[in-house]
Amino acid sequence: MITFKIPKKRFASLALIGSLLLSACGSATSSASNSGVKVKGGTATWAELPAAAPNWIFPFMSLAHFSVQNINEFQYLMFRPLYYFGKGVQPTLNTSLSTANKPVFSNGNKTVTITMKGWKFSNGDPVDAKSVEFWMNMMKAEKSNWAAYVPGAFPDNVASYKVTGPNTIVFNLTKSYSPKWFTYNELSQITPLPAAWDRTSLSSPPGNTAMTVAGAKAVYSFLRSQAKNISTYATNPLWQVVDGPWRLQSFSSNGPITFVPNKNYSGSPKPTLSKFIEEPFTTSSAEFNVLRSGGLDVGYIPRSDITQKATLSSQGYVFDPIPQWGFVYVPYNFKNPTMGPVFNQLYIRQAIQHLVNQPGYIKAFLAGDASPTYGPIPINPKNPFIPSGEKSNPYPYSVSSAKTLLVKHGWKVVPNGITTCIKPGSGPGECGPGISAGTKLAFSLQYASGSTSAKQEMDSLRSTASKVGIQIALTSAPFQTVIGNATPTNPNWQMEFWGAGWVYAPDYYPTGGELFATGAGSNSGSFSNPTNDANIKATHHHSSALGTYANYLVKNLPVMYLPTPNNPLSEVKGTLHGVVPQSSLSELTPENWYFTK
Repeated sequence: MITFKIPKKRFASLALIGSLLLSACGSATSSASNSGVKVKGGTATWAELPAAAPNWIFPFMSLAHFSVQNINEFQYLMFRPLYYFGKGVQPTLNTSLSTANKPVFSNGNKTVTITMKGWKFSNGDPVDAKSVEFWMNMMKAEKSNWAAYVPGAFPDNVASYKVTGPNTIVFNLTKSYSPKWFTYNELSQITPLPAAWDRTSLSSPPGNTAMTVAGAKAVYSFLRSQAKNISTYATNPLWQVVDGPWRLQSFSSNGPITFVPNKNYSGSPKPTLSKFIEEPFTTSSAEFNVLRSGGLDVGYIPRSDITQKATLSSQGYVFDPIPQWGFVYVPYNFKNPTMGPVFNQLYIRQAIQHLVNQPGYIKAFLAGDASPTYGPIPINPKNPFIPSGEKSNPYPYSVSSAKTLLVKHGWKVVPNGITTCIKPGSGPGECGPGISAGTKLAFSLQYASGSTSAKQEMDSLRSTASKVGIQIALTSAPFQTVIGNATPTNPNWQMEFWGAGWVYAPDYYPTGGELFATGAGSNSGSFSNPTNDANIKATHHHSSALGTYANYLVKNLPVMYLPTPNNPLSEVKGTLHGVVPQSSLSELTPENWYFTK
């Protein structure tokens, strides 16, 4: 999902991406001293990223709302997924925090049996097999409105599903699939839905409307309409029915968000805190001022202020930078009517990538705390999936290489001017199909406001691009606006940068299906390549295919790759425990937290 990066004076979503990535391990303890007496109760405050407040509560959403801020830092506190992932920094299945037992595969991996644990929603209704059926019916009815949808994958690859007992549902698949892939990238998408939501109006009682696919469509329309009413999130009785450890006490789109414990939470650990507050900020400098004054229990230090880390340590804060299970990129809109044909030329994308000075960005703008990005698989945290192609940069920073590519393909390069196509056509040495004579290399790029590092990177890119006559018109807008624009159904944008990139969630196995498969719900720029599609499909069945998929996209550049920083540079108050180690998957789990005195 889209994540958001902390600005430098911070910018998680996808994307994000980032966001505070907090531990999914119930047994995690802070790296601060555990001396003192554990306190029952207390209020913990946590800093939201600038202008990135949650704005979608219903755990079924399109790409415009598919962000870490909405899911892992908001929805997951109240509504638990069928399968929860994340153990410390490792993006692995966490069965202890899942609402179901580990799935059982049989029939040559074409049948999957899921047994629920018997949890309860806060109103006493069961989190049962029908709760899963509710979700599946909605997926069947509204898959085009689900950001993680990939044509041919979930739910298309489920031939049938049937509730065979109060806590058992059986999936029959269309073919044999890798159990790891199907668990990590398909079953991971499901959030059991409460029977109290099975209705088409607030005045009508819950029924069995959603127990058919046709009925689920009407229920979806109602729930979606309710989710649009942001001001009612804390008062609408629908959203008070939760199965997570927290429920909303108060909500504001531009003020604090307050959670209190769900006293009927079936899982463990139960919250120790009496309240958890998400504090909003318009800028990272405003957040840092509050952090330095001791007004936040968990915040972050902007990269431009990293030299003040020692001062915060002397005030009792623990520094804990967080790796992300994802990567940072700028999508191109391949369906833009003006620049789509230009972006579709691989040599254009290669030339642009040569203009990205990743080592320079890391040193100058990211405080040296970032990893270069050469492809779609993260190289930090360390993992067994890194392919050979991502161990070196196939498109190192080189203005001359960018110029050579453009000249070779029929462009008149005018440094500090405007480069134009002088050899239209689709043959060797020509600009490429759909590009007419006189086409100018002039792009628009919108980036998320509030991030000094994002602005610095984009300003640097614009300056470097001008050296080969590529004009980039930069504008900025709030994070939610940028991700709302960067959707495959919107042809009007050309390049968008929401300040970060993508966290692999809820597809945790990094096959990239929902990002880069043709027609995928989170394929922002509508990238389409038959070889890539075939490579992605192969990863669904054979683990050895992952390297082939990744290495192809290292060379084929479906997006502009940018450095991926550890993000955010978290600071945790020493009297607050259970926060560290934090997760690379962006889960926010204050039920683990407690104060000492």
